[in-house]
Amino acid sequence: MSKTTSRHIPIRQLESVLRPIHQASGLGNEFYTDQAYFELERDQVMGKTWACVGFASDLQKNGTVNPVEFMGLPLLLMRNREGLVQVFHNVCSHRGMKLVEAPGEVQGVIRCPYHSWTYDLNGALKGTPHIGGINQHKDERFACEKHGLKPIRSAIWMDMVFVNLSGDAAPLEQMLAPLTERWTQFLGEDGMSLLRRNASGDASTLEVNCNWKLAVENYCEAYHLPWVHPALNTYSRLEDHYNIQFAEHFAGQGSYAYKLSETAGTNLPTFPSWPQDRLRNAEYVAFFPNVLLGIQADHAFAMQLQPIAPGKTIEHLRLFYVGDEAVRDDYAACRSAVLEAWRLVFQEDVASVEGMQKGRASPGYQGGAFSPEMDVPTHYFHQWGARQLLAVARSAEASE
Repeated sequence: MSKTTSRHIPIRQLESVLRPIHQASGLGNEFYTDQAYFELERDQVMGKTWACVGFASDLQKNGTVNPVEFMGLPLLLMRNREGLVQVFHNVCSHRGMKLVEAPGEVQGVIRCPYHSWTYDLNGALKGTPHIGGINQHKDERFACEKHGLKPIRSAIWMDMVFVNLSGDAAPLEQMLAPLTERWTQFLGEDGMSLLRRNASGDASTLEVNCNWKLAVENYCEAYHLPWVHPALNTYSRLEDHYNIQFAEHFAGQGSYAYKLSETAGTNLPTFPSWPQDRLRNAEYVAFFPNVLLGIQADHAFAMQLQPIAPGKTIEHLRLFYVGDEAVRDDYAACRSAVLEAWRLVFQEDVASVEGMQKGRASPGYQGGAFSPEMDVPTHYFHQWGARQLLAVARSAEASE
């Protein structure tokens, strides 16, 4: 992102986001509609922290690859022959050709379709045909070991593959510690290790015509529940919810009346450490910037928000169950019921987030207002975003 664009960040407007909630406004329209700000967020907001780009279990076998787009950047998730998942820039080191177009299993090496340079599944450059002239496949002037695929710092948690483009964020485990500590009250010390994915499914993808931030904002609050989610509101009502905001990167909502298992007629195994007197508790927390998490006594889910353009986001939902027994065929109907329930909930949100995106084209709206009680988690997310952007603007000023 150019210094010119950084200098044009509306500092005064962002400072208004940081005011107490009853005096604050939200982020301005440009942060939802403008391509320059979309790229600024990629490089200076998402790129400075940990952003989710995929799921490790989608690379089911050793020797498989999965190309993904991250806000315009072509990335490549690879599981090498030994099972290690790594992330690289999906471009050939020679002339910048995009290497892999579709997910699949690599039978030998990754071959560039332009000049046939090849790479192994650790990113090392292995073949450079005719580099020194006809039939001269090596050249003493060219060191292959210096020209492998460019790796990206990555880490995996709860099956999600995270990247840190800048390479200097705090360790992922450190950033997640406040959440994992909070959830020990439900899961115990080792509850996360019990999570299992059904290899044949329990996943959903939804393309939504909105900015990625609107999906986070909508997820953080229960305020819209009675009007947008009438079925959910019958068993987990607005008055059964509470606000969540803590540490720097977490906000969302919780429920004291989660009853999906009763409503859908499921009997999935539950976390052994989940308090028996709190089986109807559930928490739905956004891990900024682009992960939405949910835990219930009998399952959990993770949603990766994949920003495609300022006004387009793909939501990738994955469900997880408790222990090996829960992913056996005996529970297939239960898992299907849970997946369909969440598909409905997230589908019901589409009209709202797309309507807000359309509203961002109006000069009659410039950040809006917040309910001092019901919008606390959403305001918390806006404040997080404003702080990141203000840091960029002030850094640009200091370097001039």
